[in-house]
Amino acid sequence: MSISSIKKVTEQRSLTVTHGMGLPDRDIAQATMTTDHIIDVDGYRLRVREQGRPRSPAVVLVHGFAHSLESWDAWASDLARDHRVVAFDLPGHGLSGPDAEKRYSNKDTVDALAALIRTLGLRRPFLVGNSLGGLVAWRYAARAAARLRGLILIAPGGYSINGVTDAPAGVPLMMSAFLRMAPEAAVRAMTRKLYGDPERVAEARVEMIHARMSGEGVGDALVRRLKQFTLPDPDVELARINAPTLLLWGGKDTVVPPEHAERFAAAMKRASLKIYNDLGHVPHEEAPERTLADARAFLRKHRR
Repeated sequence: MSISSIKKVTEQRSLTVTHGMGLPDRDIAQATMTTDHIIDVDGYRLRVREQGRPRSPAVVLVHGFAHSLESWDAWASDLARDHRVVAFDLPGHGLSGPDAEKRYSNKDTVDALAALIRTLGLRRPFLVGNSLGGLVAWRYAARAAARLRGLILIAPGGYSINGVTDAPAGVPLMMSAFLRMAPEAAVRAMTRKLYGDPERVAEARVEMIHARMSGEGVGDALVRRLKQFTLPDPDVELARINAPTLLLWGGKDTVVPPEHAERFAAAMKRASLKIYNDLGHVPHEEAPERTLADARAFLRKHRR
């Protein structure tokens, strides 16, 4: 699907699902909205979904590698009852599609997040990220923590895994082929490995991930990202973060080891940690009600 086609589709969707328009100012804070659109932020073309109450505290949701904003569907629909919820497809992912300038380093992605927050005029949002999205979230917080109400990190990247350090690791041919071709059976197998209990994986979720990975140019963008991906020791940057932080981790995570949870908690000034012994790498997808209860308690505590 071309960028122009994506823009047309998402603009049509925003016209059909926007609510609360035309209300008096006194009622806008109580109205809810849902819009999907493609926006340009500092040269990045990002697919963005906004839900909820425009004048309520904002929550920005950042998904993980090879996923899309649909990873947050359960959380977003619930949080939209009393927050302004912003989710987006990272550069090179989903309907954002490939970046024209091939900017896929971690720093580039933090820059894209910062540009999005600035462009949307989000004042002191909560920032929530999973896996790669968690890495992007805490790196943003390390340079702009005063601009955040709080930080929720769900199995974030940070410490070295799979041989990645301050230099990228090679991308195996099998991985490159998988990302570029995205065969549905392989996507299903990959998704099941992200859950503590593979039987919890819904077929609709597999179909969505497969559809987003199969977008034009997405597979090549994912490979390019891996070729630029680095994990230098994060302790110094983590120590700079003074925003209140909630760490959520699955005890059966096979992607980012649960042992990293304690390292994050020890390195950060204001972090609390919750481990779900039966869940995997995407606990917000696998057990949304349970994880939302903890997230909401954190949001209530730091709302003001």
